[in-house]
Amino acid sequence: MILQALYDYYQRKRVEPDDALPPFGFEEKELPFVVEIDEQGSLVQIEDTRTQQGKKRIGRSFLVPQAVKKTSGIAANMLWDNAEYALGIPRHPKPGQKATDPQRLADQHRAFVSRIREFSPPASEDPAIQALLGFLEQFSPGQISDPELLEELASNANISFRLNGDSELICQRTLVLETLRAMHENDDEEKVSCLVTGKRQRVSRLHPAIKGVWGSQTSGANIVSFNLDAFRSWNKEQGSNAPISEEAAFAYTTALNHLLRKDSPQRLQVGDSSTVFWSARKTALEIRVPGFFGETARDDPDSDTDKLAELYRAIDHGRYVADDADTPFYVLGLAPNAARIAVRFWEVTTVGRLAERIVQHFEDLRIDHGAKQPDYLPLFRLLVSTATQGKAENIPPNLAGDTLRAILGGTPYPETLLAAVVRRIRAEHEITHPRAALIKACINRRIRHSNPRAEEELTVSLDKENTNPGYRLGRLFATLEKIQEEASPGINATIRDRFYGAASSTPASVFPTLIKGSKHHLAKLENPGRVTNFEKLLGEIIGGLDDFPPHLSLADQGRFAIGYYHQRQDFFVKHDPSRETENTAQGEAA
Repeated sequence: MILQALYDYYQRKRVEPDDALPPFGFEEKELPFVVEIDEQGSLVQIEDTRTQQGKKRIGRSFLVPQAVKKTSGIAANMLWDNAEYALGIPRHPKPGQKATDPQRLADQHRAFVSRIREFSPPASEDPAIQALLGFLEQFSPGQISDPELLEELASNANISFRLNGDSELICQRTLVLETLRAMHENDDEEKVSCLVTGKRQRVSRLHPAIKGVWGSQTSGANIVSFNLDAFRSWNKEQGSNAPISEEAAFAYTTALNHLLRKDSPQRLQVGDSSTVFWSARKTALEIRVPGFFGETARDDPDSDTDKLAELYRAIDHGRYVADDADTPFYVLGLAPNAARIAVRFWEVTTVGRLAERIVQHFEDLRIDHGAKQPDYLPLFRLLVSTATQGKAENIPPNLAGDTLRAILGGTPYPETLLAAVVRRIRAEHEITHPRAALIKACINRRIRHSNPRAEEELTVSLDKENTNPGYRLGRLFATLEKIQEEASPGINATIRDRFYGAASSTPASVFPTLIKGSKHHLAKLENPGRVTNFEKLLGEIIGGLDDFPPHLSLADQGRFAIGYYHQRQDFFVKHDPSRETENTAQGEAA
């Protein structure tokens, strides 16, 4: 199903004029240098195609024949390759790396020339091919007089060739392209039924490498591979164990590499999961969804927050669903696994269902917060709040993938997410907006999917009617801390710094002591009205408790955090004095 969806995406992109993918047997490759020769095979110039992009110089991309899969052996590409293969220029070894053996260097260059000689007519008779062979036979690195250019070439950059006066590379000439296709089509190798297309075609023995998965090998890795005897059956070799044609293998890997490319608008990195999004046909949502979950721009975080809010409102109002509600939508999460790529999750839905789930996700997260906090929190920021020192590399393994899968599937968030948030709060004694939002979302989703009649969901703001012991104890703890702060202005460490962990897990062991201490703090307050208000609040909260429980479950520890958070937020809300007086009078009259 995954390969089929990627194959279909490739076919879709082949006909999109604005961002078409290369045809079968070709790929877009960055070529920093292009060697230009004349019809006699003499060197005209070596063009530097690079342009400055930030701190790096990036070469121009060209359509070239697909690269061969290189290992420790010698394998040359057709009409383009690195400087060692294409020109016989030895690369400068990196620190700790051995220089290329002269004999191997000669063999590499010979293999490059031999591949060009494989051409049959009419390509072999093309003047450009004849000129190139002549050039390669007589060329030596000494012909390059510019020492700086020679130094650049020794970095082993990729190189291709062009005939003087032409606009396209030699590998892009019409005769060359036609011959390459014919050479492949006329191949008499055995053909079998492809598992993806159903056509009888030549099997891909080794699938092209997939690049761009965070943490995988820079040379690429594979989703499909058979490199040990344990993975083989019926004595079949490599790709024959799961026959996928070369055309289908090229299509799905090209599509996936396109989705994983640098700066792809359809790619998202959360934790160790590299996630890509696409739909069966072109939709606005497929390039906007990553914006819901990715990291905000450091130089202008408000800009991304505004875009997130705008996109949320657009989905909530049905703008992206009107004509695309039933369009299939795919989400693929990948993670590195040695030389392979592991499929972390695979979600198939529709644009309409996905839009509903995104809206529900942000509704579940909605909770009171400070004026400077954003209304909509990206997934990256939420997950970082669970990590030690707030660093992305410390996000617990698998948590990002499991959480994203829950959002996209509309299922309860993983229990490990709630545990991670509670654990981080107990370690740091700080309940931030992202942490409170996560706890509320985790608890409410679990209630909604298990037994909604047995438990009440947590609200956006302070809920004075909530009778859950954990929630009430959180409110009580926040009130006791507020009394301490007002009794001792400028205090460095409050009861939260000393007792939060015990109060939120084993309330019976600390709350009697804390309440006793609050009486001394109340005695220090000079405003009698303030003392009265605190005493009323304490009476209202404690009145809803039967006793201090000996311990709280993980979910109730989360409710404790929300009760504390809600009560603290309420302390900073400006209440209408006239309304409070009216309510007090009504209470006394009753």
